[in-house]
Amino acid sequence: MTGFRLLALCLLLVAGAAACTRSPPSPLVDPTYFATENPKSLRDWGMVQVSGDALVLGQRVTPYDLTTPLFTDYAQKLRTIWMPAGASADYNPDDVLSFPVGTVITKTFFYQTGPGGRVLQQADQTLIHDGEGLKLKQVRMVETRLLIHRPEGWAALTYLWNEAQTDAVLHRVGAVVPLNLARQDGTDEPFSYIVPNVTQCAACHATNVATRVIHPIGPKARLLNRDFAYSGGVQNQLTRLTTMGYLRGLADPKAAPADVSWTDTAASPEARARAYLDVNCGHCHNPDGPADTSGLYLDVATPVSGNYGVCKLPVAAGAGTGDLRFDIVPGDADASILPWRMASTNPAAMMPEIGRSTRHTEGVALVRFWIDSMEGSCR
Repeated sequence: MTGFRLLALCLLLVAGAAACTRSPPSPLVDPTYFATENPKSLRDWGMVQVSGDALVLGQRVTPYDLTTPLFTDYAQKLRTIWMPAGASADYNPDDVLSFPVGTVITKTFFYQTGPGGRVLQQADQTLIHDGEGLKLKQVRMVETRLLIHRPEGWAALTYLWNEAQTDAVLHRVGAVVPLNLARQDGTDEPFSYIVPNVTQCAACHATNVATRVIHPIGPKARLLNRDFAYSGGVQNQLTRLTTMGYLRGLADPKAAPADVSWTDTAASPEARARAYLDVNCGHCHNPDGPADTSGLYLDVATPVSGNYGVCKLPVAAGAGTGDLRFDIVPGDADASILPWRMASTNPAAMMPEIGRSTRHTEGVALVRFWIDSMEGSCR
């Protein structure tokens, strides 16, 4: 609304009263670590907050991305890390960085919007990003999740964005957000975006079924070892964390492991499919994970063998198999349970069990292509 129209509207509504003016943007809040309190407003944390028409980051809050991200109904994600002054994470070449007490990690889920309020399957990054933040007029905010490292361990909180996109409010009980996905093939797909409740966070973040301790699962060296377009220029993410004082123990990012991206067509189908399955399935399907009793391990450390599903009979039966015999049949994706369950949206059969309501068409196609290219048989 132009200044003239705003003034005219104010005069109509408050004729004879004091002048009507725009409300100035709220002052930015400094990042704050709450060791015990769970503020009702996301803004109180100061990690990501609204300023004018943009979602901006707080001081010393740095964004990051993963080489291969977890699929969540085609949602885009703004990920950030913040640590108290003087605190650093310890480098770990094989697992998640060892973050100190006081660390706050956020992940904001959003979509680029299209005509009629539809959300787009694929976003134009040049349109939605404002430096390291987001242009709110271009996006539909859904939720922001926090992982807070407290003295007793990691705590998970979820904040649900209001319709005005001015703030997000603490929401422990979960929510269902109806959305209409505009797919790239021109079709519309109504679906229900599921915001998890506080107990469901452990379904993914408690990767050891014995301890049930939650912790971050994304920021591993092999997934962070990539470039990011920061507002000040492109830089390797591990280098960025080191120069900020957020990471110690890594002398040269070139010496760190680096996964291929699942979208990198220059890499082999096996490397791409395994990167995808590790991120989307490996946190549960590993020898210590919640799906350990299945005997199907899709983590990066498990070789492509019987435990990886090749000619493996499933432990579960019935609807979860699609009347198919083996998890992976080399050379025959149509006969393989793994891509069948990935393609399903039936809650009784779909995998992963939580975190999606739609089919990730491109991810399923990749895994099918890899299986079809495998040599051998289950005879």
